[in-house]
Amino acid sequence: MREIIQRFFSPGRMVAPERRLGPLPGGRDAYGRVIHIALPAIAEMVLMSLIGSLDTIMVGQLGKNALAAVSLPAQPRMIMLALFFALNVGVTAIVARRKGQGRQEDANLTLRNALVLCFGLSVVVAGLAVLFAEPLMRLAGGHTRTADDALVLRGAVDYFVIMAIALPVNALSMCVSAALRGVGETRTPMRVNIIANLVNVVFNYLLIYGHLGFPRLEIRGAAIASVIGMVAGMVLAFQAVMRADDSYLHIRLRDNWRLDRQTMGSIVRVGGNAVVEQASMRVGFFLYSRIIYSLGVTMFAAHNIAMQFLALTFNFADGLAVASTTLVGQNLGRERRDLSLMYGKITQRIAFGMSLVLGLFTALMRYPVGRLFIDPATPDAGMVIAFAADTLLVVALMQPVQMTSVVLAGCLRGAGDNLYVAAVMMVCVSIIRPIASYLAVNVFQLGLALVWLISLAELLIRLYFFHRRFESGKWAEKRV
Repeated sequence: MREIIQRFFSPGRMVAPERRLGPLPGGRDAYGRVIHIALPAIAEMVLMSLIGSLDTIMVGQLGKNALAAVSLPAQPRMIMLALFFALNVGVTAIVARRKGQGRQEDANLTLRNALVLCFGLSVVVAGLAVLFAEPLMRLAGGHTRTADDALVLRGAVDYFVIMAIALPVNALSMCVSAALRGVGETRTPMRVNIIANLVNVVFNYLLIYGHLGFPRLEIRGAAIASVIGMVAGMVLAFQAVMRADDSYLHIRLRDNWRLDRQTMGSIVRVGGNAVVEQASMRVGFFLYSRIIYSLGVTMFAAHNIAMQFLALTFNFADGLAVASTTLVGQNLGRERRDLSLMYGKITQRIAFGMSLVLGLFTALMRYPVGRLFIDPATPDAGMVIAFAADTLLVVALMQPVQMTSVVLAGCLRGAGDNLYVAAVMMVCVSIIRPIASYLAVNVFQLGLALVWLISLAELLIRLYFFHRRFESGKWAEKRV
């Protein structure tokens, strides 16, 4: 058994001799390199998710209506951010490739062009989001058929409008962090986002409940606290790239900020494919959320407890995906596709081992997790906790499939193979998941946990296609 495990985790077994272009590093060096990049990214994303969950927990103490009100805008807001997630995929991949090629000035030019593009687009998207806030919330499933539904809709609109106004701040901070990750600097985004989210939590305490002389704003207070945290994060992110000329990435106001056609072409080409992926994924999750909301406020509150915990475990995979994207991109820039293959497989091995631990923890802690998110003394809290606990068992089963799939997608993105990722996500998330969920809820009338179990089938399909693409090696032929 020990020999089998050693073979499974040995870097020397991950690249066939005929595919090697030079010596491979030893296990200690190879795994150390991945962990050096991944650990700060994992810490950043997990701590951000924990703090974000604390945000939801604090609102959840107001009752199921408040919990549903801050959950309803989640997918519309992710659709609003999808364009910027996609552009940042391009920024990370291009900056990583430029570093691998030793083209530092081009890496900095990419960052400057991306910042200008993100700012202009974010102003337009923010304006449209504010203008159509209530129709978007109704499209997400909000309505006024009952008194509870009316309260949820009103709170959701207030929350969404405040968050939309802050979109330019959020977009610029995300862009800087994406570029830093491309050069392998994951510690700075970690510090930036942890501090920003801690600021958010402090102001949550002050503004949701009205402590220390601050007004009690409840749902609006949660949104305003998030905006204050975003501003703090943007200031820290820009300080990181403006304070030292000796850092690999640095920008100044006196730099040339005019758009460069070739650089913009690279960002749009790589990021544009990711736009298709993000748009299809967000539309799919939007439809999925709307279908779940049709089960009622109690089920929707339970669903979002499970979603919060799934997002937390997802961030372990996402941190590893940052390492895979960075190392695959950098080594392709150095013309070492064999090392790109090796690092991609190492991140998959780490993800699989981590997923087993997370799955066991989720299954064992499902009831305490449910009780964290809602005050058991509020109306219908017991039902919410019970439904959430059943659904968290499915989340436990999802862990190995989800984490491996996320890491494989990160490998393909690092190579600039975003179009393939986008096509798979479009079919799986935008078509298969909503149709299957609709049939489960409206035709077969299944419960929440069984609807989630159907989502696991979609994840398995996604994993199959990503794994097949990675093993084919076609991603290594992409040019960015």
